[in-house]
Amino acid sequence: MRPSGSPKELEQRRFRGLAMLERGLAPVEVAQRLGVDRRSVRRWKSISRRRGPKALQAQPASGRPSRLNHRSQRTLKQTLLRGAEAAGFPTGLWTCPRVAQWIEARFGIHYHRDHVCRLLHALGFSPQKPARRAVERDETAIADWIQQQWPAIKKKRPA
Repeated sequence: MRPSGSPKELEQRRFRGLAMLERGLAPVEVAQRLGVDRRSVRRWKSISRRRGPKALQAQPASGRPSRLNHRSQRTLKQTLLRGAEAAGFPTGLWTCPRVAQWIEARFGIHYHRDHVCRLLHALGFSPQKPARRAVERDETAIADWIQQQWPAIKKKRPA
């Protein structure tokens, strides 16, 4: 089972473990302090001896590269920040199917709507629910009511 944490965090944990080993702590004690298995600590020590500490650095994750290049991703991000209405959609809400539709229209690259969320997450976006507000809502009237009428009807603490 893969340990929890980002590749950078796991790398830092390995280097902390090496530093503890160099200070003379036993692998079992290092494992207890770091919350890992003792065999992992011994493996880090062995790899470090054979190939040097650089062998314990985080490696880039393998996998299929994105079909959108950096320039296209930058364009997508700018478009998302401008809003869906600016991109020609009737409302300001970006949905994964809309993003997929826009990518295909702009770049000619088909993304399934279920995989668009991974692309958006990689660009730093997260799912958001729009705040539901009535169209008739009058913010100034609400603020006036809170300041003038609410204190009069609010229960007071008994003396």
